Amino acid sequence: MLLPVRNAQATLGDCLESLSAQTFPDFELIALDDGSHDASRALLEAAARRDPRVRLVVEPQRGIVAALNQALAHVRAPLIARMDADDVAHPERLALQVLRLARDPDVDLLGCGVRVIGGVRNAGLRAYAEWSNRLLSHDDITRDLFVESPLVHPSWMARKEAFADLGGYREDAGPEDYDLLLRAYARGMRFAKLPEILLDWRDSETRLTRCDPRYDPDRFRERKIEALVAGPLGVGRPTVIWGAGPIGKSWAKDLRARGVEVRAFIDVHPRRIGQRIHGVLVADVRAATAHAGALHLLALGQPGARERARRLARSLGLSELDDFVAVA
Repeated sequence: MLLPVRNAQATLGDCLESLSAQTFPDFELIALDDGSHDASRALLEAAARRDPRVRLVVEPQRGIVAALNQALAHVRAPLIARMDADDVAHPERLALQVLRLARDPDVDLLGCGVRVIGGVRNAGLRAYAEWSNRLLSHDDITRDLFVESPLVHPSWMARKEAFADLGGYREDAGPEDYDLLLRAYARGMRFAKLPEILLDWRDSETRLTRCDPRYDPDRFRERKIEALVAGPLGVGRPTVIWGAGPIGKSWAKDLRARGVEVRAFIDVHPRRIGQRIHGVLVADVRAATAHAGALHLLALGQPGARERARRLARSLGLSELDDFVAVA
């Protein structure tokens, strides 16, 4: 278990207690204190005295990516789980994840269901968790891989060799967990998720995803475009963007900045059809098949719109992930 810790004294006790209560006893906790200046280190030292499974690594503050990679260097077990110091693992979490990976050797990285806790009223994060919890199979996960990160990072358990193959986390990649997932997908690794809610995922005003610019939406889109160019877009393949609203326009702008040709926008809104955006025509769905060989990007954010677009794309004979990809 990798547990990076930075000034987490308010929640660390509950986190450590939840790990000591695991029904699967044969694990080691690599707790890396990333330059904390509160009582976190003292709490970790006390935990290590009580429980020989806790290995404390103390480093000057270097940031989450360096902390994770340093913790990885200390791993001896064949399976690596992740957790954050403000989260709570349910008692069966490790046992059920270990069992699934033992039964299914084709799965490289396994998540679990999560429940958002904490006093922050964030409907968006709760909706994201509900969406993620529905994506259980490899196919479900990969078809939405370019929409959002479909596996909540502190819910992961992965094989050690998967981390080794990928070289760990990249420092300059923005959202480090999402970047690793995209690279794992490019390597042909397999994903899955347990349906059980096995992690309480805490939301707070100090979460890194709220206050660190590496998690800005633009950084996520950079990683998505990088992965698409390295994968289904390849070199010189044009795109057709479904959706001429803000999401589609942002994608078009960033794709063109990378030298990718945007041949057309597809939209169903009568007032948009016939317009031009940066010189590119907005057409209706019937025109989609006129662009042979293009990768169609379904850049739609309205509830239900993405699934309707998927059905339409399939009805036109387009194959998901080969001919079209849902993005956000």
